[in-house]
Amino acid sequence: MSASMPQKQERLERILRMAPVVAVVTIDDAGVAVALAQALLDGGIGAIEITLRTPAALDAIRAIAQANPLAAVGAGTVLSAADLDAAAVAGAQFAVSPGASPALFDAADASALPLLPGAATAGEAMTLAERGYRLQKFFPAEPAGGVEYLRALAGPLPHIRFCPTGGIRVDNAAAYLRLPNVLCVGGSWLTPSALVRAQDWPAITVLARAAAALRN
Repeated sequence: MSASMPQKQERLERILRMAPVVAVVTIDDAGVAVALAQALLDGGIGAIEITLRTPAALDAIRAIAQANPLAAVGAGTVLSAADLDAAAVAGAQFAVSPGASPALFDAADASALPLLPGAATAGEAMTLAERGYRLQKFFPAEPAGGVEYLRALAGPLPHIRFCPTGGIRVDNAAAYLRLPNVLCVGGSWLTPSALVRAQDWPAITVLARAAAALRN
């Protein structure tokens, strides 16, 4: 475990506690990134994960980081050291991966960027915890066992906190958030592609506001 791991975990926890939902966004046009982030912020969602699944992703992260200092913008679908480095250069405040690998571990140890690595089993969660990752992404949440599986992990692994992502919807998010080992959930329902294409920012703010109220 790198000497800076506890500090990175503390920074990541502050981000994950900003709201009950981290907005998971796949964006095709970096030109709308700033307005999209502002719409989420207006609704009370401050942590925004831009997935590295499109050519526009890094430009979108860069634009949000420069224009919206109140937004905690991160990079999702980080698979390699190159992805992690590119995210840091673009201005990301955190990185999220669907799983973990030895090469990604090494890159994360050397990076100042906090990483939220993915786990889908108890064994994977234990391996991540041994490396100092007490904060983990549970992915893919619904296919991997959902609420009942996470509830079962809380007993033997009480020191790990999760951000479930994958199949999380407005109608099942609250059940995850009631679990003692869940800090927040990741959700893509806040930014439906149709609303983003239409640049209907008020509608996205409405969805964000409802998501921000889920813990209440």
